[in-house]
Amino acid sequence: MPPDYGITPPAYRLPDRTRLAAVRLQVSDLARSVKYYERVLGLRRLSMPDDDVGLGAEGDDEPLVWLHERPEARPVPPGGRLGLYHFAILVPDRASLGRFVRHLGELGEYAGSADHAVSEALYLSDPDGLGIEVYVDRPRSAWRTQGHQLYMTTERLNVRDLLDTAGSQPWTGMPGGTVIGHVHLHVGHLDQGAAFYHEGLGLDKIVWSYPGALFLSAGGYHHHLGTNTWSSGPPATDEDARLLSWTVALPSSGDVEAAGRSLESAGYRINRTGTAVTADDPWGTTVTIMVG
Repeated sequence: MPPDYGITPPAYRLPDRTRLAAVRLQVSDLARSVKYYERVLGLRRLSMPDDDVGLGAEGDDEPLVWLHERPEARPVPPGGRLGLYHFAILVPDRASLGRFVRHLGELGEYAGSADHAVSEALYLSDPDGLGIEVYVDRPRSAWRTQGHQLYMTTERLNVRDLLDTAGSQPWTGMPGGTVIGHVHLHVGHLDQGAAFYHEGLGLDKIVWSYPGALFLSAGGYHHHLGTNTWSSGPPATDEDARLLSWTVALPSSGDVEAAGRSLESAGYRINRTGTAVTADDPWGTTVTIMVG
């Protein structure tokens, strides 16, 4: 059943058990990026088919991030480009985030931070300027509504309290149970983004009063996808460091087919590869829909 907040799509709605799977990034120097994702984020190398590198959390076999090299790909400029704003890695508990904060301090790595009411978050950029969030959710019982939408905000993060929660246990890498929690995109127009992701793909609108942004999800989550108009840059191209694709994992092949048909009915071109469906949003960001 839909939650008591948000706006459901006019036709097809994604299943409540929708989750996100791996993101695939194009980077300019594969060795440099792998070193960053291992050393700073604590991910570990899992596989390397076709010269791409998959990285995942400790004890998990499913990659969270795939890195694809395009030598001399242009870094993200200060104002950003349409496409990736950040992808977000969700850790399983506050203690894990606290240990990650301490780990960053020991490395001397800078991170932004924020308390979003529904979650607590850190923000980093990889060597090509691609945005990364590492965050933990507050319990759903602590989430609040404001009118018919979920309440989200940006306030100062209590870093000291996170460090106290970490205890004495050392950071040993991104812990098992870590997942891709959401993806946040720069788009050219919020209504066009909603036409693709809400009316086409079938995500609920969850927060729409945040300045210049729209947050969408399945199953009442605070957001599996954020869209914003905070960048005036052109869309990222094949010459740029960029998000190549992100993945929506659905419970069954019937769900994948239904999502594909919904996008087609909304006027978007899809591609079928085996049991997966892919489609490009209006700014060229590919979403892969698969069973998972």
